[in-house]
Amino acid sequence: MSLFKKLLAKITGTNVSAGELQDLETILIEADLGSSVTKKIIDAAKSRKDDNFLDSVKATLTDSLSTKSRNIAFDAQQPTVLLIVGVNGTGKTTSAAKLANYLKNENKKVLMAAADTFRAAAVAQIQTWGERIGIPVISGNDGADPAAVAFDAAKRAIAEKFDYLIIDTAGRLHTKDNLMAELEKVKRVVEKVIPVSEILFVLDGTTGQNGLAQAQIFNESVGLTGLIVTKLDGSAKGGIAIATEAALDLPIKFIGTGETLADFSRFDSAKYLEDLTSL
Repeated sequence: MSLFKKLLAKITGTNVSAGELQDLETILIEADLGSSVTKKIIDAAKSRKDDNFLDSVKATLTDSLSTKSRNIAFDAQQPTVLLIVGVNGTGKTTSAAKLANYLKNENKKVLMAAADTFRAAAVAQIQTWGERIGIPVISGNDGADPAAVAFDAAKRAIAEKFDYLIIDTAGRLHTKDNLMAELEKVKRVVEKVIPVSEILFVLDGTTGQNGLAQAQIFNESVGLTGLIVTKLDGSAKGGIAIATEAALDLPIKFIGTGETLADFSRFDSAKYLEDLTSL
């Protein structure tokens, strides 16, 4: 049963009872729509008419989405630098590789940098992805300074005229202050030679409001430009995308729905809302 079938099943008459409103609120919260969007929909339910409830809720969801561009930045004059940030375990490194593959398929020349040097597994993972998709990867020795790796990658991106440089960064949120200082250093060092055009946060769509709280921390510290949502399978719990945009006014630019390279695409807000509200 879709989210909206559950909603309409709970709204049985012209006047909505307190019990129905409570059930409706529970459904919306369980769908990860967040308190702000939920309140707007509850208000729409309170004032509904028989013929406009679905339309009014769709309009509420649409109005909650960011109006900022979902296009990925591109500078035709120099390499476009994309920092991929987020908490470990969200699919951050895999998303960096999938984005690189997506851009390569758009006929762009792409370079990746393995700047998550705290985890040897992350470096090995992105190197393996690079070999698989045919994209070069810049990495350092074990425990190398992430900023130094990113700086070397930036210089190579310029020298060899790459269209994009994608930098995978660390995500040790339990050492928040050190992590944010490290990310700021990576950005500062790279920008000595070339601007950073995008800082994209990878949000695990299954973590709900906890993921949103993490995104808020990163946004306050380093200033995000957009989001990549992973594990977004189109189920009724997919409301986290709307909740995130409503809270941070940051556009979701890409979504991942599985493990393969093909399970990665541009975020289509119209299709997302249609899937979420289909009856």
